[in-house]
Amino acid sequence: MLTATLNTTKAAEYSARGILDLRASHVDSSDSYVKGGYGKFGYSDGSQLSVTQAGLDLSAHWDNGFSGKLVLNGWLDQEDSALGFTEAFFSYKGLPSESGLRWSGRAGIMYPSISLENTATAWATPYTLNASTLNTWVGEEIRTTGIEAKLERLGKFSNSQHNLSLSGMLFVANDPAGALLAWHGWTSSSRQTLWGETRPFPEPLQPALADQTRRSNPFKEIDHRPGFHTNLDWSIRRHALFRVGYYDNLAKPYLIDGGDYAWRTRFAHLGGKWRINKQWQLLWQYMNGSTLMQSLDRQDAVKMDFANGFAMLTNNFKKKHRVSLRVEAFENIDRDNTPLDDNNERGKGLTFAYQYRLNKNWFIGGEYQWLNSQRPQRALHGLEADTNEQLFQLAARYFFSAI
Repeated sequence: MLTATLNTTKAAEYSARGILDLRASHVDSSDSYVKGGYGKFGYSDGSQLSVTQAGLDLSAHWDNGFSGKLVLNGWLDQEDSALGFTEAFFSYKGLPSESGLRWSGRAGIMYPSISLENTATAWATPYTLNASTLNTWVGEEIRTTGIEAKLERLGKFSNSQHNLSLSGMLFVANDPAGALLAWHGWTSSSRQTLWGETRPFPEPLQPALADQTRRSNPFKEIDHRPGFHTNLDWSIRRHALFRVGYYDNLAKPYLIDGGDYAWRTRFAHLGGKWRINKQWQLLWQYMNGSTLMQSLDRQDAVKMDFANGFAMLTNNFKKKHRVSLRVEAFENIDRDNTPLDDNNERGKGLTFAYQYRLNKNWFIGGEYQWLNSQRPQRALHGLEADTNEQLFQLAARYFFSAI
């Protein structure tokens, strides 16, 4: 037994990758959503210097197909500094059969396969400084503790450029997801909610919501019933990727635990990447769904439909320069009759980003972002219902690998 343990240890390969993201920013907005306001960006009105992300991705790989991953993240700013972990899971990838079929799986705390944008170290995005509003919400409220199985068909075994994969996941501990989306709306930043972290939202004005805690914990199990996520990917080698999936936390929306209600949140998502040529790439995603929270007597308190979509064109030229342009639109439709709690929202945005690669590890860049949104609830808090918010950022980003 000892010999077998030692052999397994010797066969392990360890790696560490990290990111340090330093920024200077100026925001024309109100108090940030990160500190419980209605501001759409991760920073409040004014200027500041910040450590926008300090991330570390630790992994171990064994020669039997198993691996483990732990992702640590931290933020240091004037809003709500924090340090912790965002993912921790084991995975397995088997050998393909003669026909090109391969099984793989994951188990632990992880992001479901939704984002096509956050593909860099520690779930950062390599294209822009801030993620889209769609994937900012995924980073804020969508995290799963569960088990996932995936079946792939690899085209190279049949001289085809087409690969297919189908995955299914059962998960727990995501019952309050939807609360932050309803009460502060769509936002854009590079912030991710840490495991166990609670996030504030604007003060409710409706007395019937008094039982709701002022800081939501998105990663909490309330009804002891698992949800599911399924995903289908079709890729064309070196050219394109198309994805479609469905998420449903199957929460019982009339249950409450420690001030956190369960929210029945479900949505379909689809997206794609198309490599136009060696320099140009088009990336897009769309999401459509609903969320529901009820009182203890099962009367609708918050009932809302939502939709979001973005498209981004990015150009990586001379291996040093990257220019990205992203357009996006989002909408929340309030379907309940709860007074003083109007969660309707409609908005659109534009992002222009440029980055320059100084060397293997260092990147410098700048970004301009504009978001327009109409949200009637803001007027009840003494703010403008229709706002135009702007963000200017300069960044120095250091990516590294070790071990």
